Amino acid sequence: MAAETLKSGTGAGGAAAVRRLLLDNGALTALIVLVIAMSALSGDFLTTDNLLNVGVQAAVTAILAFGVTFVIVSAGIDLSVGSVAALSATVLAWSATQHGVPVVIAVVLAVVTGIAAGLVNGFLIAYGKLPPFIATLAMLSVARGLSLVISEGSPIAFPDSVSHLGDTLGGWLPVPVLVMVVMGLVAAFVLGRTYIGRSMYAIGGNEEAARLSGLRVKKQKLAIYALSGVFAAAAGIVLASRLSSAQPQAADGYELDAIAAVVIGGASLAGGTGKASGTLIGALILAVLRNGLNLLSVSAFWQQVVIGVVIALAVLLDTVRRKAGAIPVAAGTGSGGGRGRQAATYGLAAVVTVAVVGATSFLHGGNASGANPKVGLALSTLNNPFFVQIQSGAKAEAKKLGVDLTVTDAQNDASQQANQLQNFTSSGFDSIIVNPVDSDASSNSVKAADKAKIPVIAVDRGVNKATVDALVASDNVAGGELAAKTVAEKLGGTGKIVILQGQAGTSAARERAEGFAKGLKAYPGIQVLAQQPADFDRTKGLDVMSNLLQAHPDVQGVIAANDEMALGAIKALGSKAGRSVQVVGFDGTPDGLTAVENGTLYASVAQQPSQLGKIAVDNALKALQGKKVEETVKVPVKVVTKQNVAGFSG
Repeated sequence: MAAETLKSGTGAGGAAAVRRLLLDNGALTALIVLVIAMSALSGDFLTTDNLLNVGVQAAVTAILAFGVTFVIVSAGIDLSVGSVAALSATVLAWSATQHGVPVVIAVVLAVVTGIAAGLVNGFLIAYGKLPPFIATLAMLSVARGLSLVISEGSPIAFPDSVSHLGDTLGGWLPVPVLVMVVMGLVAAFVLGRTYIGRSMYAIGGNEEAARLSGLRVKKQKLAIYALSGVFAAAAGIVLASRLSSAQPQAADGYELDAIAAVVIGGASLAGGTGKASGTLIGALILAVLRNGLNLLSVSAFWQQVVIGVVIALAVLLDTVRRKAGAIPVAAGTGSGGGRGRQAATYGLAAVVTVAVVGATSFLHGGNASGANPKVGLALSTLNNPFFVQIQSGAKAEAKKLGVDLTVTDAQNDASQQANQLQNFTSSGFDSIIVNPVDSDASSNSVKAADKAKIPVIAVDRGVNKATVDALVASDNVAGGELAAKTVAEKLGGTGKIVILQGQAGTSAARERAEGFAKGLKAYPGIQVLAQQPADFDRTKGLDVMSNLLQAHPDVQGVIAANDEMALGAIKALGSKAGRSVQVVGFDGTPDGLTAVENGTLYASVAQQPSQLGKIAVDNALKALQGKKVEETVKVPVKVVTKQNVAGFSG
């Protein structure tokens, strides 16, 4: 069979050789095509700063993915790496900053946390006979929960000595990229040069055969998942260093990116194949896609579609490659000549890429800057009507003023928003508007924009430890006090209420909760039966309220930290809403105002989000033109009830 395949390939000549080269190096080919395409489509892509941004943005995913490579090569899966990364960083920050543990020992504790999580995964899989999917899914939940418990739902400042991992060397070389390279070399060494690496391929190829050949499969699985935990801890430390804080919700969903990077890089989910270089290429493909699509102002929603298609194509390519007889070489198992050919392939790819990209750069070389100022608007999420209204107000004002406005959606991921802000800075945007996912986590990115002399306007939420030209916001604390006062007065100063809190770790959730507490102090007759987070989400508001009603059927009032949760609570309350139970929301969204008009929502503390977006664009343009702007621009909140909802415009 091998002879027939060789004969067929030889007879086909050069075309077959090229076809085989492309099939055997599909991920590398895809990366080259992407780089060339992005260079042709965007003049901002091929700059030193932006290419370094791509490296930084790939770093955390790549480090996580190196650990996941060990697991997938051995025919396993690890869904817990994102949560373990967040837990490890939280342990480091909590022990070093809140309990005075020496930083070196705190770092060791963080790594031990990752190892412990990996060992638990390995034990449940090897000795408990749980499927890897179930065992690591359980750890995903446990690790995330412990991170929230330790941090009490709030970010913890990261030690300065460790935060340098998020800085640059010599003012230009990002440390996260260096860490990524080092961890990649370690992963390649483990896979290609160690006994445990060979064990991974043996177990992934045929676990029963590996066991019969004398391999201690159970102990090897413990070590494999422990290694994945070590790489997850390292990724968590790098991520927290970039954000200058340990975020309890950090790296949420990153396990999917890590698995995608491994698969795109040529590893098979069936096990037995995969290598560190392929995983790195996979992570770079994801980073180039996100970076390029941001520069091209593609919606974050469409970005998810594109990345999903790329993952599907990667798996399809793997299938085609196998049918065509292309057999991936396991790291460390090829001959010296095979490794030489691989190095030559990478070298040739680099030469071709540089040549073609250099040629395409002339497409942009003579282009002058556009007449219209470029402003970037980095929103925390577009899955919430409140922020959609901010976007609408900003777009309308930008169109009126002749401003080219680019909007990005961080999907409540502080790291993703940091990447988007870096893209704005490296692409030479004239001004930036940021609605921070977290006020602490955005500080480093804002500092970089300040250093580049780019005016920054914060909207709705402030930025800590960094200077912005203006903050355009409503007062969340004052709004929280108004909400508490509104429900207390409606109940006549006495009654039993529950509070639905926002997403743990976000500044809006903390500030509104602070306002609720301050407002209720004036009403000692109001008894708070329970306070539970529902993450600013309508569905979670429905579920949490349904659960609370089982324990507290006598509730008389509900305060929700946004209208979406309030609407979920109304659904759970059914006929009680607006009659025996009074519900007060926050934000003044269109759906919330409709509920106020219908009488099911008693009131909403409206922030006029369209005005926030409009005023933010006005101030961004003023700051760009060198005009004076106020440090704080307050947009007044307003309690909207059935009596005044008709005259409220938002």
